[in-house]
Amino acid sequence: MKWTDIQDIAVELAETMPDVDPQYIELEDLQEWVVQLDGFDDDPSQVDERELEAIQLAWIDEAIQNEQ
Repeated sequence: MKWTDIQDIAVELAETMPDVDPQYIELEDLQEWVVQLDGFDDDPSQVDERELEAIQLAWIDEAIQNEQ
């Protein structure tokens, strides 16, 4: 996965961290968690705040879908 694979990252985060509420996370934590995902093979430093926020929003959407 690359940083641009926002939906794939969100699904992986929702599956691997079901007890985390993505609404209340720090972007620095999010960056670290994404880098640690199996299959992530992008440069850890090549992400900006806008991309991290997009991942967070996708993760929030995924978490809401999983609750239903």
